[in-house]
Amino acid sequence: MLERDFVPGGPSRMQMKDLDTALDAAAEASLALPITANLQELFRALLDAGGNDFDHSALLLELERQSPGVRLGDGPDSF
Repeated sequence: MLERDFVPGGPSRMQMKDLDTALDAAAEASLALPITANLQELFRALLDAGGNDFDHSALLLELERQSPGVRLGDGPDSF
């Protein structure tokens, strides 16, 4: 992440699918997973911003979007 390398190894859209599956199973079991739900919201925002095919580590981009003026790492972004 600090090297800003977001070339897909595990695309964010697949991470989102897995989060949806986990939260669906939790709901069926009447189990609350608030941290997983928060992570799902962050990934949804990343996907809505066009990050479907970025590596799941690109979640850093969404965290930076939510923290204006903050950018980790010095290199250029690689997608």
